[in-house]
Amino acid sequence: MHMLVTRPLLVVACALFVAGCSTVSGWFSDDDEDPTQPAELTEIVEKVKIKRLWSVGIGDGQGAGLYRIRPVIQGYTLYIASSDGKVRALQTDNGKTLWKTDLDRDLSGGVGVYNDALFLGSSEGSVLKLDASSGEILWSTQLKGEILAAPQGNGQVVVAQSYDGKLQGLDYETGEILWTHDSNVPVLTIRGTSTPILSDNTVYAGFASGRVLAFDARTGAVRWEIRVTIPQGRSEIERIVDIDGSMELAGNELYAASYQGRLVAIDAAAGRKLWQQDVSSFSGVSQGFGNVYVADADGTLYAYMRTGAGLRWSQGELAYRELSRPTPVSSYVAVADFEGYVHIVSQVDGEIVGRVKVDGDGVRADMLSEGNVFYVYGNSGKLGAYEVTVKE
Repeated sequence: MHMLVTRPLLVVACALFVAGCSTVSGWFSDDDEDPTQPAELTEIVEKVKIKRLWSVGIGDGQGAGLYRIRPVIQGYTLYIASSDGKVRALQTDNGKTLWKTDLDRDLSGGVGVYNDALFLGSSEGSVLKLDASSGEILWSTQLKGEILAAPQGNGQVVVAQSYDGKLQGLDYETGEILWTHDSNVPVLTIRGTSTPILSDNTVYAGFASGRVLAFDARTGAVRWEIRVTIPQGRSEIERIVDIDGSMELAGNELYAASYQGRLVAIDAAAGRKLWQQDVSSFSGVSQGFGNVYVADADGTLYAYMRTGAGLRWSQGELAYRELSRPTPVSSYVAVADFEGYVHIVSQVDGEIVGRVKVDGDGVRADMLSEGNVFYVYGNSGKLGAYEVTVKE
């Protein structure tokens, strides 16, 4: 059973073996103004030109499951999937279809890519490996939990994280389950899971407990564990500390953020904290221009210095607009919101310098960028490529 908390859009669920849960109501009286009402957009001085290069429709997009299926780029090919099972390979320069297939099953996690293979997860808990040149299913392995993030592979192992708190390693060639790590799932959680990062022979994964763990990819052995934040408060809602947004690995530094917790920088080799800042984020972090970017649940966009020297700037004009993970684009940062606008922000001082509406149903999935082009996949299934240039 699920229940809706409040803006920003969070869905919390009873964990396994918990006897029911109740709907949250009565947050505000009729006379009270909702303090989490999304900010109205105001006029900006446009300093950049945003040009749509191409746009295509992909099935029903994120569907009704609040999914965050994201595109992935390898070389000059972009791979994308929709929740109703449609998968496409597109040319990045013009959006032309190289191949397409309909898997005839509901998808909830994707897309992962490694060399000649794609990886997807289904709402029924299956992990699929596809041929990246044709879309043919090479194997499918049934797990028990819904897969809400893109599985990842490295040529030896495919790792998949499921909503029931499990991280599992599968044989790359056969899909056979090699190992399982079962984390403790809190009574209430945000609907979602962080996407595991697979680098060399190490898997980095964030969990609903507010912890980040590093694993040996071949055996599943835990190499280190870091508590990003400690649950606090009297109610289960106040104690939600999920790490659901995308983490970022840059060199030997791993960045992760939790809801109602912290943004942390971790020495990925030693498993120790380098620095931390108080934030509450469910969309994840990114880095560029010597900064680490994170969108707080209250709609504030922060840029922290990678050195740990503190805040470089903050942008608070997008309050409670359910911001996506910030995405560096050339010398800017792009962030999308629940109404489907993409806002272009200066990496130097956080000023909003451009804006474009891409999907009336909003944007939840991570965007991608290459150079001065960003790719955005809207909730309704609209996938577009946009070029950002300085306005003359």
